[in-house]
Amino acid sequence: MSTASIEIRDTAFDHPDSEALRAAQRIEIDARYGGDTEPGTKPSASDVPVFVVAYDESGRPVGCGGLRQLDDVSAEIKRMFVTPDARGTGVSVAVLRALEERARSRGWSTLRLETGTAQPDAVRFYEREGYTLIPNFGAYAGAAESLCYERRL
Repeated sequence: MSTASIEIRDTAFDHPDSEALRAAQRIEIDARYGGDTEPGTKPSASDVPVFVVAYDESGRPVGCGGLRQLDDVSAEIKRMFVTPDARGTGVSVAVLRALEERARSRGWSTLRLETGTAQPDAVRFYEREGYTLIPNFGAYAGAAESLCYERRL
């Protein structure tokens, strides 16, 4: 799968493809951490106005991600996920770039995110893509398994 064959579509948070990808992510997170460790309010269709799904050349959903507004100039990346079989094919970069583009179009100049200590692959990805480790923010403050990152667009 090449990045040229990846299609990014704006998709509702509660669309069936979005739900299926988020469910797969939940299974992986639960396996890595032994259960749900996310502090704070879980994202929902009412507070994630931007959500994208990546589709491969066959039309299969293979990745997703969303944005939740934090303040007038910043948003948090939520539920970024790529199916294991599509990792390393450019899907994650395509989803991240789409989210960054949508943030800019809304006037958001900073993106933040939380990942975890049991996700070294995600840490490497975000650092490679220019995200910088910051003190844990919001509900993640004091969360021992949380790592927070930020990028000014």
